[in-house]
Amino acid sequence: MDTITHNINNILKTSLNSSMFYADYRSLMGELVETHSTTGLDPSVDMVGYTILNEQRMKRWDKTLKVSVEAQEKIASFKGDVTWLVLTESWCGDAAHVIPVINKVAELSPNIDLKLVVRDENEDLMQQFLTNGGKSIPKLIMIDNGSGEVLDTFGPRPTSAAKLVEDYKAEHGMITEEFKEILQAWYNKDKGQNTIEDLLTILGVS
Repeated sequence: MDTITHNINNILKTSLNSSMFYADYRSLMGELVETHSTTGLDPSVDMVGYTILNEQRMKRWDKTLKVSVEAQEKIASFKGDVTWLVLTESWCGDAAHVIPVINKVAELSPNIDLKLVVRDENEDLMQQFLTNGGKSIPKLIMIDNGSGEVLDTFGPRPTSAAKLVEDYKAEHGMITEEFKEILQAWYNKDKGQNTIEDLLTILGVS
C-alpha cells in the first residue's frame, strides 16, 4: 500500500469512528434548533437561521419523499457491501434537500451503511474530497466495507442542479440570492428524483 492510500485510509477510519447515524444527525438538528445554535465555525445569526430552516426542510422530506417501485427494485438488486460517509453541516441548504434522499435510498438496502460527519470537525477528510478546489457539501464518499477502498463519490448537488448552478455562474459570474430561490424551487419540483438517479448510478444499478 502506498503512503497516499495509507494516509487516506487512516483519515477515513478516524472520521468513521466519530460518525453519526442518520437518526443521531436528525436529533442533533433538533437540539441545534432548540438551543438556537449551529454546527460549523461560524455561529452567526444567519447560520442559526439557516439551521432552523433546514430542520423544517429535512422534516418535510423525511415525511414526503417517494421512491418509485422501479428505483426500489434497482436498489434491492445492489449486491455490494458499502458505507456512505457523508460530510455535512446543519446550515447547508443543499444538504437539507439531499441527505434525506440519501438516507431513504440507504434504508432500502441492507448493503448500504449511512454515516454522517460534520465538515468543519473533519478538515483532513474534506481536503481529500474537494469539488473544484472547494469544500462543497454535502459530499458522499462510497467506501467498500471489505477492502476499505473508495469506490465513488457524489455531491454536493445532483447532476441537474449542478448544471443549473454552473450555467448561472457562467452567465452571471456568481450565485445571487435570487438564484438561491430558483435552486430552492428546483429542489421542490424535482422531489429528490434526480438525486435518486445519481445514487443508482454510483451503485452501478441505474
